[in-house]
Amino acid sequence: MITLHSTAQDKSFENDVKTIDALMKASYKVVSGEKGAKRQWDRDNYLHHPKAVYSYFDREQKIQATLTLEEFHKQTDVMVFGTAFYESEINREVRFFGNIAHVWSTYETRLEKEGKVERRGINSVQLIFENNRWYIISWTFCGETNENSIPKTFDRN
Repeated sequence: MITLHSTAQDKSFENDVKTIDALMKASYKVVSGEKGAKRQWDRDNYLHHPKAVYSYFDREQKIQATLTLEEFHKQTDVMVFGTAFYESEINREVRFFGNIAHVWSTYETRLEKEGKVERRGINSVQLIFENNRWYIISWTFCGETNENSIPKTFDRN
């Protein structure tokens, strides 16, 4: 069994993991920000289970990478050094069974806070409910392409 640590700083993130809605909103906030701005990785660590993984696909829809959370943070740090990045959720579908939830979260990305939408895609997020809170255990994202457009059921409601 994994022992999860708790720090005084974690107390400020407790509301982020009480509901799926709060967790999803926090997860989009932690990756968004101005060019060169440090992201909220302490908060992001709190949202994720220690064994969480990230996966994503390239434009040809082939799996590009499966990363630990730490590896994902390092790759993101390199990206945000050169550009602003603002991601927001435009639609969400959630399915539950026992202490697991699967979230289909459609997103759009801007490279300026109020700029035009540069890209869209879908996040497939697997959550577990443990220790009276939600954890992200897996996050897979796939960007929209001309050949792979977002289905109407996953677009804005």
